[in-house]
Parts: sequence; structure tokens; C-alpha cells
Amino acid sequence: MIKSFKFRLYPNKETEKKLFWTLTRCRELYNAALSERKDAYQRFQRITIIVGNEHIVAATMVAPQKVKSVGFYDQSRDLPEIKYELRPEYQDIAAHVLQNVLRRLDKAFQAFFRRIANGETPGYPRFQGRDRYNSFTYPDQWGWKLEGRSLHLSKIGDIKIKLHREMQGKIKTCTIKYEAGQWYAVFMCEVEVPEKLLVSYEDIGIDLGVTHLATLSNGETIEHPRYYRKAEKKIKQLHQSLDRKKKGSHRQNKAKKTLSKAYRKTRNQRRDTLHKASKKLVDKYQVIVFEDLQEANLVKRPKPKQDENGTYLPNGASAKTGLNKSITDAGWYTFTEMVRVKAEWAGRTIIFVNPYKTSQVCSGCGTVVKKDLSERWHSCECGCELDRDHNAAINILTLGHKQLGGKRPTSATA
Repeated sequence: MIKSFKFRLYPNKETEKKLFWTLTRCRELYNAALSERKDAYQRFQRITIIVGNEHIVAATMVAPQKVKSVGFYDQSRDLPEIKYELRPEYQDIAAHVLQNVLRRLDKAFQAFFRRIANGETPGYPRFQGRDRYNSFTYPDQWGWKLEGRSLHLSKIGDIKIKLHREMQGKIKTCTIKYEAGQWYAVFMCEVEVPEKLLVSYEDIGIDLGVTHLATLSNGETIEHPRYYRKAEKKIKQLHQSLDRKKKGSHRQNKAKKTLSKAYRKTRNQRRDTLHKASKKLVDKYQVIVFEDLQEANLVKRPKPKQDENGTYLPNGASAKTGLNKSITDAGWYTFTEMVRVKAEWAGRTIIFVNPYKTSQVCSGCGTVVKKDLSERWHSCECGCELDRDHNAAINILTLGHKQLGGKRPTSATA
């Protein structure tokens, strides 16, 4: 299995300049390679000319016998010529780093065509700005070396590294990443599958929410820390400060870095809480059942409403915005992914069930008790009285057991 290890780097000013310079050259190569692919596509693509109600399709190919798509191997073959004739400064960058830039672009195009084949929103690969392209990779064990408390990078130099934990397995790649004023080294390691945890005979259903981060089927809750909500006022002030700065100025860059640090702190706080909560769940329970929620659909903006005169009517967008913030702040998808990964490593079973009416159905008798989102208490004629989310969590666990078909799992294979 592949596992990543992330460590903080502490470069001096001279080395940091080299890191930024390398990062900029890699970004330029990425954008140039994307431009070449885009031009090749546009040169020979089929275009549609609309004449009235009829569509006449014509081809723009001037020399059909020379039509050829541009791919990773074509661009890799041209790289030595570019280095020695067109861009001699690329000779100061490790060759495998430049090849990995082209490989990264190729993966972006593969994902683009895969989404088209699956009928998803394509998302054509975009040109990378300075604030978006933030890493470069040594794709093998050449070009870098760990020497005690220093990381040696080819053609860059030695950088102090804080190895706060021991790495496992065989290191496959080394990625240098810049995040909000800080540099990191991310090592991808191939590790052996660890021994599974002892089989637990407790199962749990989990209902995700915004009042509580998660409500368990045994009645316990995991509180929602609301880190973004607590930092929202400060972040808003930092955004306002950034808006007042002159575009491209030194002060604007400084304000951007300060804002990025505020977001980074909130993100790190959230991930730390979710890591701890997911670890506790995996250590204790054998079967963990979640709703199969599509978070992207839940945070969509409501459609505008108009009357017969074209006047816009209230559509609840303001209230929905607040709910969307709370959902995003909770990090449901990140939480479920953390539990899934930890469950696979520990030999646990994680199941995702259909969320349809899990909050409406009574967990005691199965009767549908309709209630809107503001009603937080479930009350049924059968005498079942409990919190709405607790009721939903019990229903989720029941659906998970039905999906298992009565079989008792002993490993993460369900």
C-alpha cells in the first residue's frame, strides 16, 4: 500500500530563492506544454458553422496526412532540445523533475477524457497561475537524498528538515510543496499492509449533521468544533484588507500570505479533530455505516424565483448560505474518507447506505413520521421518543446490516 509522510522544511533565504525559481520554471513548462496541446487540438478539431436552422460541419484540417495529436511521449522527446536550444535555464533543473511536470499534465488530460466518457462535467485542464501551482516532484530515488537532519536536492542544495516521525517502507517519490509561507517535503512510501486489529463485536451507524458533527446509533455524539465559524470574523477582515491593497504590490502579496495562513490554521485544526475522531471509531467498531451523502449537491445554491412580472422573489438563499457554510466547515467528505482509509488498514468494514428517509422513518416501528428540518425531536405513536439524529443513526445501522445480509465480516471486504 502507498502511504505519504509530510515533513516541514526550513530553507535559508538563498535556498528559498532557488526553490521559488524552480517552481516558476516548472509552472512555465506546464503552461507551455498545455498551450502546445491546446493549439494542436484547435488546429485540427471539427467546427460547426450554423446557417439558419441547419448545422453544416466542416473540418479545419489543411494537411490531413500530417494530423497528429500531441501526447506525453512526444513532449518528452522534445524536452532535451528545449533545454539546450530554446530554454538553457532548464539545465539547472533535474531532468526527472521536468519530465514529471509533463506527466502531471498528461494525468490532467487523462482525467478530462475519463470525465467525458462517464458523462461528468469535463473540466478542461487550465493554465496554472502563480498561486495555484505550488509543488514539484522528484518521481524516483534520484535527485534527492536524506542526510541526517538535512534534505539534499539536486541543483538546489541542502535544506533543514524536521523528521517528527519515522518513515516506513520504501520511498518512491519526493515532492517539494509550498503552502502559505511554509515549505514541506512529502514522501510517498510503499509500505507493507500492517496486522489487522482484533475483531470487534460492536457495530455503529453514524448520522452526519451540523448541530453535532456526528450522532452515533448508541446515542453518543461527536461535537462540531466550528473552526471556520470561530475564525470567520478575522478572515473577513483579512479579505477586506486584501481588497484595499494595490494589485501586484508588495503589500498585496503580504496580505495574501496572511490570509492564506489564517485559512491554513483553520484547515489544520479541522483535519486534526477529524483524524482523532476517525481513529477512535475505527479502533472501537467492526462495522461502521454512513449515509452515502453527495456533499456537492447539498451545498448548491437555490434557484432564483420570479413572478409573472419578472420580479425576483425570496428563495431562501440567505438561510441556505449559512447552512452551506456549516456543512463545509464540518468536512463530512473528509471525515468519511479518513474513516474509510483507516478502516481498510485496520481490517474494519465501512458501508455507505442510501440516505432516503433515514430521518423520517421511525426506528422503533418503521412508520414514516414526516418532519421538516427545524424539528429536532422524533416522536412516534408507538412510543418511540428520541433525538432526530439518533433515530436516523439507528436506521442507518439497520440498513447497513441489511446490506451485509446477516454475514459477520472479519475484514474490510464489504
